[in-house]
Amino acid sequence: MAKLHRAAEPDVLKPLLERARLTLDSRERVMDHALALLADLRAAQTRGWVNQFLQEYRLNSSEGVALLSLAEAFLRVPDPETADLLIADKLGDADWKAHSGKSNSVLVNSATWGLMLGRALVGDEKTGALRRLISRAGEPFVRQAVGAAMKRMGEVFVMGRTIDEAMKRMKKPENKGFTASFDMLGEAARTKADAERYFQAYFEAIRAVGRDPKAGHSISVKLSALHPRYEVAQYDRCVPELTDMLAQLASESAAQGIPLTVDAEESERLEMSLDIIGSVARRPELKGWNGFGMAVQAYGKRARAVIGWADDLGRPMHVRLVKGAYWDSEIKRTQVEGLSDYPLFTRKAATDVSYLACARDMLAAKNIVPAFASHNALTVATILDWAGDSRDFEFQRLHGMGEGLYERLVNEQGYHCRIYAPVGGHRDLLAYLVRRLLENGANSSFVHQLADEQLSEAELLADPVEKIAAVGGTRHPSIPMPVELFGGWKNSGGIDLAERTILADTAMAIASKPLPFRGGVGVGHSASSAGLAPSSVPTPNPSPEGEGLVRSAIDRATAAFPGWSATPLATRAAILERLADLLEENRIELMSLAVKEAFKTIPDALGEVREAADFCRYYALQARTGLAPITLPGPTGERNELRMEGRGVWATIAPWNFPLAIFLGQTAAALVAGNAVVAKPAPQTPEIARAAVRLAHQAGVPEDALVLVTGGPEVGAALTADPRIAGVAFTGSTPTAKKIAAALLEGEDRPLVPLIAETGGINAMIVDSTALPEQVVADVLTSAFRSAGQRCSALRLLLLQEEIAEGVIEMLRGAMELLILGDPADPRTDIGPVIDQAAYDKLMAYRDSAKAQWIKTVPVPATGLFVPPTMIRIDRPEDLTREWFGPILHVATWKAGTLAETVARVNAKGFGLTMGLHSRIARSAELVEAEARVGNLYINRSMIGAVVGSQPFGGEGLSGTGPKAGGPHYLHRFCAERAVSVDTTSAGGNATLLSLDEGGI
Repeated sequence: MAKLHRAAEPDVLKPLLERARLTLDSRERVMDHALALLADLRAAQTRGWVNQFLQEYRLNSSEGVALLSLAEAFLRVPDPETADLLIADKLGDADWKAHSGKSNSVLVNSATWGLMLGRALVGDEKTGALRRLISRAGEPFVRQAVGAAMKRMGEVFVMGRTIDEAMKRMKKPENKGFTASFDMLGEAARTKADAERYFQAYFEAIRAVGRDPKAGHSISVKLSALHPRYEVAQYDRCVPELTDMLAQLASESAAQGIPLTVDAEESERLEMSLDIIGSVARRPELKGWNGFGMAVQAYGKRARAVIGWADDLGRPMHVRLVKGAYWDSEIKRTQVEGLSDYPLFTRKAATDVSYLACARDMLAAKNIVPAFASHNALTVATILDWAGDSRDFEFQRLHGMGEGLYERLVNEQGYHCRIYAPVGGHRDLLAYLVRRLLENGANSSFVHQLADEQLSEAELLADPVEKIAAVGGTRHPSIPMPVELFGGWKNSGGIDLAERTILADTAMAIASKPLPFRGGVGVGHSASSAGLAPSSVPTPNPSPEGEGLVRSAIDRATAAFPGWSATPLATRAAILERLADLLEENRIELMSLAVKEAFKTIPDALGEVREAADFCRYYALQARTGLAPITLPGPTGERNELRMEGRGVWATIAPWNFPLAIFLGQTAAALVAGNAVVAKPAPQTPEIARAAVRLAHQAGVPEDALVLVTGGPEVGAALTADPRIAGVAFTGSTPTAKKIAAALLEGEDRPLVPLIAETGGINAMIVDSTALPEQVVADVLTSAFRSAGQRCSALRLLLLQEEIAEGVIEMLRGAMELLILGDPADPRTDIGPVIDQAAYDKLMAYRDSAKAQWIKTVPVPATGLFVPPTMIRIDRPEDLTREWFGPILHVATWKAGTLAETVARVNAKGFGLTMGLHSRIARSAELVEAEARVGNLYINRSMIGAVVGSQPFGGEGLSGTGPKAGGPHYLHRFCAERAVSVDTTSAGGNATLLSLDEGGI
């Protein structure tokens, strides 16, 4: 099962197609039954204003998306000013008038009229009779109306705000004959307090349902709600704890005599989930209780194998088969991490095939009590045909969806159907359910297609087996393989660190690699279970390289430049591509150096190697397409050409925080442009640079065209002072960049040479009250504390809207408590030590000086250069005047309605590297995009991890000179542009003109 989810899609589908195939005679029966079910579904869509409203405003319309986006955020917005902005944003641009009078429902048409009124109030029309008519009511009128509509929508999708309310609602006539599976939650736990609260909610719900066991209801549980660190890297901690909590809930369910089902999670958690479920299923105290169950997602390639696993547990297991809930995020994760293949099917029809094959297995299984969750008429009809006269299974549908499909089956034919019923506050659950709808390919769902009047019955009920067989089971053409994600250049390969065995093997391989020594002094550290001893983290000594060795290096590079510059551009580009391949072939060695020398965690070390390879491949492509000679226009008898050529010898000066990626990125760009390079790494990380240069030479770069010099500031000064240096690429601090810029201007006879500088920043994230707190907290932790805050892009200043500040801060406090500091070679570690004693002393002195303003800090190992992640409150953005390069986050607030002013205050600091915004208001995003003076703006995501070619990186102002690394303009800065104009008339003119003469001269 472990490797099945990375297998090729056609190979996985081949046996599924045979298992899901209908015989000719059964196909006719199934189609007849499906047509009848389809008629019931369509009839139900004409009943009730809610169904008609959702049909009118489908997800393939801008109005439907606007309404769902409004529903996702509106109920969590506490302040009226932001609520009005959100309403204006979502209602103001939509064409509600196009829907006026279209529905058969008076209520739907009334709702449309209300939306038209809302648009008149909040849209761009500032004049007109309608505006004047209702101007006295103003925004509060619209706000109240929208609030009422959102609460009504909440009632559609949420069964009840409490378990008692939900159970009471299940007794209403529309739910006659149905039972419920109550799901108590929306979001996953972010803090220990969240997990404890959710556990208690589940426990109380079990007891509440147990008070009426004859009703037949059950409870659904999310494991991610019970543990805030439900991650493979935290397996040794979270799996035992989750097993214990689930066993307690299962024991209480057994005592109450009600079923309990464990919901499905993302594919990266599947094996952990199976370990937990399997352990609980085997508990002796649960023997004799037949109510334990689990959900299986048919879109996963391992779904059928999981069905077999459940059957082999040797005890009755309720298995709920669903199509799947995280399709978009699973696809994106696989692409971003450069994994070998997708863990799920890329075509909707392939998921349907998998579903049918799994369903057939479940019906034939000895120990499985099947539950089929589907709104698809063909799927339901097929299962009914395969089941024959049996009633030993149940169907399931979502509350608020699929109405009409099962009523006749339940109340007239004796089949059992359970409603999956979310329970909780509308503020949280409606947002969660809407995101699931927006994020997970809802446009391809049967319910969505049903509302499309353009689709015929034959199209709606097309056999998925025939669809997939027609394309040979191949991957969807619009979803490239991760390696092909960027089209023009090969995406770097990743390691699936969400696979426990792969993570353990990777950690073991990294640990086994010896770290080179220099000068008899070990580079890096030795780790113990207690942490890292300060004495094991060396402070850089003065470099053994003197000015003479620097001159010698420049001599060598100067002599090599003509030959390397004359090397064909295609050859230079091919060498970079070979270097990228070598980086990946030597990935473990390089990761080991990054972990042991730069104290990077295993995921960060992997990212380091991948980014270096991406730089090489991307710059190779850019060189081929952007540095080739260009023929320019001109008059007849003249040839004009622009050539991009190397400038000479470049000095590349790299930092320790990206000792491979930035070191090689700068160097590879200079090389492929035709320059020779003298490369200087940071004094803290010379060994990974040596390895990189060795591989570059192995790839074909002449040894004298790329010369490594190591040492401290004196070596850098000697490099930049030499007048033969034709350009400098530097990444580091702003003061050092200024010193380099000044040095390059010294000497009357020295040529003017380019400086490419990437420096730091006081990077701010602005959060308004429409933002999702759980997402904000996850992104803040990543942006501020990953890599021990030692990234130039790291979050330094968090600006929270006043109305939500304390809630977000409280969640951040809880999430920070779960951070694990320790040996970066340990897969469990989130944060390692800072780079050296000097950095440690500087950060700790500043942190101690601000002790009175601490909001939260966390304990660290007793020994080692660990700076505790710390959150510090400041009164104003202006109070933070410099960059603190470590895990220190400053927090201030801003007032609603002052977004533009807040951006201006951040701009006024003079830095311009990164900025973040969390908001559901598109116009706020547009405002920040227009006003922010930063190189990289990140909206509704973390602020670190720029991707080569996709998110070119670099700042402005005090944060750098540009051009942006990993972008389409970077290579040109390394070139000398040379134009050549040739008068061809002196050699006989333009002979091609003669071919245009028709009659002769």
